[in-house]
Amino acid sequence: METVTLTTERLVLRAPTEADIAAIEAACQDPEIPRWTTVPSPYTREHAEDFVKLVDGWWAEGKETVWAIFADDILVGMIGLHDIETHHAGAHAEIGFWVTASARGRGYIVEAARAVIDWGFAELGLVRIRWQAVAGNEPSARAARALGFQYEGLQRQALTGPRGRDDGWIAGLLVDDDRTPVAWPVL
Repeated sequence: METVTLTTERLVLRAPTEADIAAIEAACQDPEIPRWTTVPSPYTREHAEDFVKLVDGWWAEGKETVWAIFADDILVGMIGLHDIETHHAGAHAEIGFWVTASARGRGYIVEAARAVIDWGFAELGLVRIRWQAVAGNEPSARAARALGFQYEGLQRQALTGPRGRDDGWIAGLLVDDDRTPVAWPVL
């Protein structure tokens, strides 16, 4: 699949390139990113170089669609649809994202995610998008709830990353959900 650029009112989402390696490396020095994601720590330039190459391959294979998020030409985050699976009953994927320390609290992830979700449902034919996060990651959970995801539960020791195993929260969004935020028992 060819890479796709998405634009919103304030943001441009495009596949990361070699020109973004330094910005990705700098962003991933923030300890909050590896705390809640599978991003390695310490994060090196080589990690960023490998990531950009991997993203290119994922797009080509149609397995993952990852975008760097830019506000005024500054990298403010990363978002993607991961583990894209097609099935005779409809395709599904998992959404994942992180935001740079200086860009937090501005609504960029919710704005970017709306564009990614709309694209995934319309262009990939997804019928379900899964969100999951390490239990306790309230900023991510608040974003998912704002997007209309419905909390589905706690998965014990279900998430693996550099730290080992973590309990995870899971939520889902279906193509025909109205996306009105509903109460979550963990928030």
